[in-house]
Amino acid sequence: MDVSSEKTQRILSKYKFRDVAIEELQKIHRIFPGMTPSTGTYTFTDSTQKDLLKLVGNLPVKYGGRSYNIPILLWLMDSFPITPPICLLRPTANMVIREGKHVDAQGRLYLPGLHNWDYPKSSVVGLLNEMIAQFEEEPPLSTRTTGGSEDPHDLLAFVSNLKITDGGSRHDQQLNKVTVIGGGDLGMASVMSILSKCKVDKLVFIDVAESSTKGGSTDLEIFSLPKVEVSRDFSASVGSKVVVVTANAWSSEQSYVSVVQTNVDLYRGFIPNLARLSPNAVLVIASQPVDIMTHVAWRQSGLPPTHVIGAGCNLDSERVSHALDINLNTHKPAWVIGELSDNKVAVMSNTGLSSSVKPEIASGSATTKPLLDRAFEIVKNRGQRSWSVGLSVADITNSVLTDKKKTHSVSTLAQGWGGIGTEVFLSLPCIMGANGSTRLAGVSLGQEDDSKLRDSVSSLSNLMSQLRI
Repeated sequence: MDVSSEKTQRILSKYKFRDVAIEELQKIHRIFPGMTPSTGTYTFTDSTQKDLLKLVGNLPVKYGGRSYNIPILLWLMDSFPITPPICLLRPTANMVIREGKHVDAQGRLYLPGLHNWDYPKSSVVGLLNEMIAQFEEEPPLSTRTTGGSEDPHDLLAFVSNLKITDGGSRHDQQLNKVTVIGGGDLGMASVMSILSKCKVDKLVFIDVAESSTKGGSTDLEIFSLPKVEVSRDFSASVGSKVVVVTANAWSSEQSYVSVVQTNVDLYRGFIPNLARLSPNAVLVIASQPVDIMTHVAWRQSGLPPTHVIGAGCNLDSERVSHALDINLNTHKPAWVIGELSDNKVAVMSNTGLSSSVKPEIASGSATTKPLLDRAFEIVKNRGQRSWSVGLSVADITNSVLTDKKKTHSVSTLAQGWGGIGTEVFLSLPCIMGANGSTRLAGVSLGQEDDSKLRDSVSSLSNLMSQLRI
């Protein structure tokens, strides 16, 4: 297999595991000499492009007593072979894609070997053999006929050199896949809580080397939990439905702004890439300060604000609701809103805990405020321990994965809510589901609570203006 051309070498030099990738290419050539390497520009679903290696060729299959050649193309990501290739059919103008269990309408191939890819146990040679077996059972192409019928026995047997730049849809989006970014106590607590609370098909745990919260990944590797993949490569997060970020990069800088800036700089290194790899994911931010870092993640990711939320005051809200229900016999949910600071305030729902009616925030009254103040008093000394925040993060994650439509108080874009005109993120009651967050309508707050919210808007906006996003 010739990979000596200047262009091929230039692109290979950018591969994270260059030497291992070359070894894999040589293995492929020995078993499937017809798979030819070349270079090309791959277009992702967000229209970004990258120069990559690709393998082009035909797979020999037998169907109904006849032999056919199925034209395919494999794009090798720059993290190959740690991550699997993107596999596509190469139909010509007179060929029809037969959409099925393992093939989508664009010709993207989805096989168990791709979903369960685990290098070095997995290989392209094994993947190609799996393709042959699947294609012999259910051919993925047929000849385009004038009568509108498609007979798999009429498959064409030839090679074509079509240029394919369509990234296609990502199969992993159909799986309950969650990624947790950042080790340490909170990262580990989030992993364990999500595994306990949520029905996940796969959980990827990525430790960030530059993070002050690193650690824990080695123990997860040692004890090898089911459904958990430990990685240091962000490409392992591809196709996640939820991405939880717990990483912090606290520095020895003296000023608060400088300390927060280190976190912003850390985020800049991976947030855009996470959004590119999982463009339909909901980002759940748990880094501190959570309202600022959620705002930063939204700016850096380019995702809609409904898909970038912070853990915010969800934990406090659940505690206050529990105190109202158990201790004070008031069976209505409550939410703590505003900044995760001393300026946060509580509001109550106008519907009961078991009501099927869409919740609304009740207007403040002389009867609800004393109850909320009392509930606050009951829970005020419980703190924000890692395992507690991890349970809160898991609860939010579960609402997204199951499309539960539960109302959480999460940090979200507050602009336009309750007369807030500034671009700022605050915890507000949001209905969480598979499509992200939907804010509840704003209400008029009492003078004291409104003043606290306005103070938070001002301080958060001031801090954001001093950061280099």
